[in-house]
Amino acid sequence: MEKSKPKTSTEIRTFAAASFLNDFGSDMIYPIWPIFVTTVLGADMSVLGLVDGIGDAIVSISQAVSGYFSDKWQRRKVFIWTGYLFGGISRLGYAFTKFWPWLIPFRILDRAGKMRGAPRDAIVADLSTDRNRGRNFGLLRMMDNLGAVCGILTTIFLLNYLGYQHLFLLAAIPSFLSVALILFFVKERPVAKLKVFKGISFRHLSRNFQIVLWASVIFASGAFSYSFLLIFAKNEGFAPATLPMLYLAFTAIASLTSLPFGKLADRIGRKPVFLLALFCWILVCVSAIFLNGFVAIIAIFIAYGLHQGALQPVQKAFVAELAPPDLRASALGGYQMAVGLAALPASLGAGILWDTFGMTIPFVVSLGLTILAMIFLSFVKTESAEKYS
Repeated sequence: MEKSKPKTSTEIRTFAAASFLNDFGSDMIYPIWPIFVTTVLGADMSVLGLVDGIGDAIVSISQAVSGYFSDKWQRRKVFIWTGYLFGGISRLGYAFTKFWPWLIPFRILDRAGKMRGAPRDAIVADLSTDRNRGRNFGLLRMMDNLGAVCGILTTIFLLNYLGYQHLFLLAAIPSFLSVALILFFVKERPVAKLKVFKGISFRHLSRNFQIVLWASVIFASGAFSYSFLLIFAKNEGFAPATLPMLYLAFTAIASLTSLPFGKLADRIGRKPVFLLALFCWILVCVSAIFLNGFVAIIAIFIAYGLHQGALQPVQKAFVAELAPPDLRASALGGYQMAVGLAALPASLGAGILWDTFGMTIPFVVSLGLTILAMIFLSFVKTESAEKYS
């Protein structure tokens, strides 16, 4: 007799709603972020890479710290609602920024809000089984992207009427609503007793976990931020006013494919879908290097949407399964820290290469690193930590 599908819990649906709201607000800003930084505030590509790279690094550090202390203190919820609160406050700060150096503290606060990631993902992993973990992470990513689509459409329709300042102020409201959802509808759950775990270390984790980590770090060291894709499109002839539409296109693709990719990973395994995500990034790089004009831009943003749709749900599900269940938040946070710290030189280096050698060179470097990451990932023997604990 066929087993019934595991039900999605109320808490996972609450997380999905909070993710939708937060990304609604954040993605009112992201489509116009590179133009805001480079045109309104007058920064060059190296500065854009620095600001984006700092943001990515802070994401990783905050997730590692929150993951570690979430396990140590056996508390998850406080890190989640505080993270959403930081996001809302940072957008208020963006609204009053007049010079690009002022962005840095608010960018740090914004990305520190990602502290919610590891504790939330640990709860989701604990509430899931091998039969629905990919689906649950796919649901969260789908709602992230759906919120992003709504935020982008809001920007497209309201930017000319509101201007940057009022749009940024409006973008803060959904994150504050996310805070309320977590406070009122998510209960603190008991966490398994912590093993002896001094500091954030991967040495006691499985060989498979370490290979996935190295593959991810290698890939991240060449995977610069989406801002470069939008500026690339601008340089290929797309008007600045059309860039939010391109951002909308890849976000919509990611939204539509996240849940199917998550379900596919449940059926055929995490590793094949992870490899597929990296292959889609290769298509991004190849399109930028060898194609030109409208065809290149369309190919880039379709491939990038597929890349995002496949990578986010399977990456988290994969890491969660390879980590010991009682150390999931620490392992997820430490993993995100390592990956994100690699993103700082990725975006900064891409900006320097762009300014010095031209806009295609960052794609060439990224292409080589992605191929190397796929070679590393091919050595992983997939297994779930729960099966052997």
